[in-house]
This record gives sequence, structure tokens and C-alpha cells, in this order.
Amino acid sequence: MQIETTFLSDVLILTPARFGDERGFFSESWNRRTLSEAGVNLPDFVQDNHSLSRRAGTVRG
Repeated sequence: MQIETTFLSDVLILTPARFGDERGFFSESWNRRTLSEAGVNLPDFVQDNHSLSRRAGTVRG
């Protein structure tokens, strides 16, 4: 995850890494451990992912 500061106090730009191939993509948009190491803490929110499959029936493992 790329974490950028802004000129606004306590406002960050979070850009998650996106892993893609011919099936679509997967991205981890929030990870408590990664963001905690950068000083961002929301203790009740652990992880969030985003994925897209280009075709119905796509299997990922």
C-alpha cells in the first residue's frame, strides 16, 4: 500500500496495490497491521479486500 501525506493535517491518500491478470484483479484496500505501522489506527476494523472477476465462474485460490 502506498501512503501519502497531504497538506491537510491528519489527511492521508491511501493507494492499495492491485494484483491483476487475465481473470481480473485483487486488491487489499485496508489492512490494520500495515496501516498501524504507518500511524493509522481504527482498532475495530481489521481488513477489507476488493476483487473483480472478468467472467462468471472464475475461481481464485
